[in-house]
Amino acid sequence: MKVENISVEEIEDVFNLYDIASAYQKSKKSVVVWPEFDRNMVSAEIVEQRQFKLVIDNQIACIWAITFSDAQIWMKRNEDPAIYIHRIATNPGFRGHNFVASIVDWAKDYAVVYAKQFIRLDTIGNNDRLIKHYCACGFNFLGMFNLSDVDELPSHYKEGPVCLFEIDLKKEHNES
Repeated sequence: MKVENISVEEIEDVFNLYDIASAYQKSKKSVVVWPEFDRNMVSAEIVEQRQFKLVIDNQIACIWAITFSDAQIWMKRNEDPAIYIHRIATNPGFRGHNFVASIVDWAKDYAVVYAKQFIRLDTIGNNDRLIKHYCACGFNFLGMFNLSDVDELPSHYKEGPVCLFEIDLKKEHNES
């Protein structure tokens, strides 16, 4: 298992996994479904080396994107030194391998290199199963929040409150 940046040539693989994830979300009751993401946004993330893949046996098992700023979602907390993880999508042939835990391990090392104290992610709506899963992977659930300005965010952010999660690496280090 290895983590690599996604290449521009793999953009169709990214959108295929997003489509699969959206279809899976549609099959679940009361889950907010991802919209079709903007191709220019994803292309920019790839060029900026902020799209990653977890590779197993030369296959893309899981993908995710990161950013170092997420002001519309994290508001005042955005001032903290953080890495923000977005759009985790798993190849259905690899479901059940708890890749979020693998992403957390990777993100901890990545955050140290870039001098970030926090690893953060969010999800939309009250998805109890996903909340429990993220907590089991080491995230602290900060609660559900209504965002005041979602105009520049992907459309699914208009579908309900956002659940915020974080790992405080400084606190984690002090407790060990």
